[in-house]
Amino acid sequence: MKQDMEERAAAVARYIIENRATVRMAAKEFGISKSTVHKDIRDRLPTFNRPLYEQARVVLDENKAERHIRGGIATRRKYKGV
Repeated sequence: MKQDMEERAAAVARYIIENRATVRMAAKEFGISKSTVHKDIRDRLPTFNRPLYEQARVVLDENKAERHIRGGIATRRKYKGV
């Protein structure tokens, strides 16, 4: 069981890095919740693969910094009917 969680955490991290994916995109791709993605990346991954964790953190931090911009774009599209 623990091995499966470690493999999943590494796979999720690789997906995020390769696709510059958001937490929502990764959760949808793997069929897990956003909370599980966060738990895998933040808690499980650093214990067995620190370099992969650091790379994934960079992408997630970048996404977090840009999320207010994406939200504004989505709202604009919603009300302009695009």
